[in-house]
Amino acid sequence: MKPPRSFRAMVHGLGLTLLVAGMMSGSLAIQPAGGGQTQPRKETTVTTVPAVRVQAVVLEPIAESFEAVGSVRSRTTTVLSSKVVSYAREVLVREGDRVKAGQPLILLDDRALAAQLRRVEAALAEAQSAADEVEKAIAAAEAARVAAAAHKQFADATLRRYRLMLEQEAVSPQEFDAVLAKQQAAQAELARAEAMIKALQAKKRQVLAKIAQARAEMANAQISLEYTTIRAPIDAVVLERKVEPGMLAAPGVPLLVIEDARAYRLEVYVPESLLGDITLGMRVTLSLEALGRTGLVGTVAEIVPTADPTSRTVVVKVDLPSVAALRSGMYGKARFPKGERLAVLLPRSALVERGQLQSVYVVEEGQVARLRLVNTGKIYDDRVEILTGLQVGDKVIVAGVDRLVDGVAVEVIDR
Repeated sequence: MKPPRSFRAMVHGLGLTLLVAGMMSGSLAIQPAGGGQTQPRKETTVTTVPAVRVQAVVLEPIAESFEAVGSVRSRTTTVLSSKVVSYAREVLVREGDRVKAGQPLILLDDRALAAQLRRVEAALAEAQSAADEVEKAIAAAEAARVAAAAHKQFADATLRRYRLMLEQEAVSPQEFDAVLAKQQAAQAELARAEAMIKALQAKKRQVLAKIAQARAEMANAQISLEYTTIRAPIDAVVLERKVEPGMLAAPGVPLLVIEDARAYRLEVYVPESLLGDITLGMRVTLSLEALGRTGLVGTVAEIVPTADPTSRTVVVKVDLPSVAALRSGMYGKARFPKGERLAVLLPRSALVERGQLQSVYVVEEGQVARLRLVNTGKIYDDRVEILTGLQVGDKVIVAGVDRLVDGVAVEVIDR
């Protein structure tokens, strides 16, 4: 008796399901037509041994240094102010202008000082006129003195003759007394002429003193008048303009700030503990990030003798080489040499970075690559300092580390 049709269909469907499940699980063996069981197929795996380059770990001398940061400053920064009290009449420059030494920058109101100069000039002319008059009076007095001296000399001679004649009773006493009176009058006249000369000479000295004073006042007035034109003391660039026309200018009040644009320094702050490693004239490697300039070389020009009690740092000024577009206030770095030390350096290509961990592959006995954790230090161009994790003589794989796994066999080739 045959089973029902629906039963045969159910069995047939169940057989297909088992067949598919068996194929997926790999537990079903397909029988050949002859009834014999087939042999399982063997998979052939080809292992490729990576060829790598290695570098033996050695201690290398490296230059030790430390870095300090700071700002660019001009060697000469000048704050200009007026030496006289006056109002600004005209300001001829603005921020950023480049000026030459002696160039007028600010014009002040000079009317009062010009009037003062004219008064002093008039006083000087008056004193010089008085000096001329005194010279003429002295000349006349000198002539009068000469005449008085000659008159006295004649009176003296006449008196001597009359005295002899009086002794011989050749003249009367009255005639002798008349001659004596004339001699005394001549002597008084000479004394008066000499006194006049002395008085005139004293007056001359006074007039000459007035002339000297007037000349000094005139020079002072001229200088004060020149101060109404404020000029650039050096070739410079204008940093700040603090004055406008009409403002009162007075001594000590800043008007302009200029700096020498030909010579700049980098002022860096160095910890006081490292100050012993810095000497005047030391050559320093510099970098100016704003200008994209690195590898510049400067010279230590000044070490400020006092330290900041808050930050415990000392300002060190390094002369910068001539670089276009330098400006005060730019950020810069200076690297100071600090002797040498021994360290392990490897190419950065040898590092394997996984998250926060850094490792290298070391070739051990049997030409097997082993992953080893390391701690890194400073970076020197394309090489990195290894602080811990390696020993001198270890062979580190420096190329092809991206194709390696821990424990894989490798083939070492020459570098």
